[in-house]
Amino acid sequence: MDVEVSEPIDFSSGDHQHLVRKASDSYPGGKTARSYGTAPSTEGPQQAHGNPHSKAGKRADTYVVQISPETTTDDVSPGTFSETAVRRAFIVKVFFLLSIQLLITGAIISLFVFWDALRSWVIKHPWFNYSLLPAFFVVFIILACCGKLRRQVPANYILLGLFTVLQGLLLGTVSVFYNAEEVLWATGATALVTLSLSLFALQTKWDFTLLNGTLFVLLFVLIIYGILLIFIRSYWLHLLYAGLGTVLFSLYLVMDVQLMVGGRHHHSNLDPEEYVFAALNIYMDIINLFLFILQLIGMGR
Repeated sequence: MDVEVSEPIDFSSGDHQHLVRKASDSYPGGKTARSYGTAPSTEGPQQAHGNPHSKAGKRADTYVVQISPETTTDDVSPGTFSETAVRRAFIVKVFFLLSIQLLITGAIISLFVFWDALRSWVIKHPWFNYSLLPAFFVVFIILACCGKLRRQVPANYILLGLFTVLQGLLLGTVSVFYNAEEVLWATGATALVTLSLSLFALQTKWDFTLLNGTLFVLLFVLIIYGILLIFIRSYWLHLLYAGLGTVLFSLYLVMDVQLMVGGRHHHSNLDPEEYVFAALNIYMDIINLFLFILQLIGMGR
């Protein structure tokens, strides 16, 4: 019996199981004997019943199965983050959004630092800083918690742009209490640390994504420590706080970069549509790193 398959067979869909059942049913030693696609018999029913081991029965069963080389595991689940092209496009989007965020933030901070009239106005009107906080936290909570909205275009870009502007304004109101030279030194140090840690995260074999839970606990402790420093006026405790914050967000930066690039790391199952969330995480790491480095430089003057 000859079975010839002229169309490609996808073994992942179970088509081969139909061929196996077909072959077992047509085998002469089986319980049933069926003919699939064979020519009609011209010798009559007597020869078929009288000699079950005829020449047609002795003929070797031939199965021709054509497997298409295009059927791969990637065709089953296209668009996953494990694919190189998808991951590369994701990384490009994240770094593009991050670059725009940092440029906007730097421009806003420059206005507060180098515009003397604006600097004096912000110092005389502290309510401006406190009025920005509610809007900042509302947009931040929406971006962090509303995953569906975070993936919708252009709502995700609008929210990210609004968040970046609010963050820049808050950093500007903080920068007015420092000299322009100190802000520039902090900016340069932050850029150098960010570049170094990013290259380290891309090259190292250590998996910092495993420290996600540990870093969250340390962040919670640091927040409690910062609240206590509001009531404790101590130079060395504030210096220690700034140093611990710099180390903590340096580790966070390495972990978030490894989460973004994916690959061999343990926790790297980001959705390719979460480029806004990835850019937001790395942006917040850089901003917090800048604030703690600015405190270190300001306390060292």
